[in-house]
Amino acid sequence: MRAILQRVSSASVTVEGQMIGQIGAGLLVLLGVAPEDTAAEAGLLADKTANLRIFADAEGRFDGSVRDTGGAVLVVSQFTLFADVRKGRRPSFVGAAPPEMAAPLVEVYANALRDLGIPVATGIFGAMMQVALVNDGPVTIILDSETWKQPRRQA
Repeated sequence: MRAILQRVSSASVTVEGQMIGQIGAGLLVLLGVAPEDTAAEAGLLADKTANLRIFADAEGRFDGSVRDTGGAVLVVSQFTLFADVRKGRRPSFVGAAPPEMAAPLVEVYANALRDLGIPVATGIFGAMMQVALVNDGPVTIILDSETWKQPRRQA
């Protein structure tokens, strides 16, 4: 799974002119699912999202998580995170899970965040969505469950 986490002052998602999800301060998460992803990885990614310390304390240090600060999360599925642009000029999306596999895993991720006590709003899987956000910082972090399987680089 891949997730782009953006710390936001506010974010919303609109489908066909109707706002269907909105949060104040917290995280906008653009979430992509690969064919090999599992519910276990969705849970691990949700835990990392909930507890990642990317919110500033009084001294300006990254010391609080969205969970610590009482923030919310807006989850928007985004298969384009698995775009392959190595050949040609048009991206290939064969690296993204098919919708019938991806949709339940996006829901597992959102529910895992809810189980951690975080308010969660979502987009509509597969819909054409307009996402609005006010990026706070800006702070943008990329999470990829594939990198957790690799050893850390030594300094």
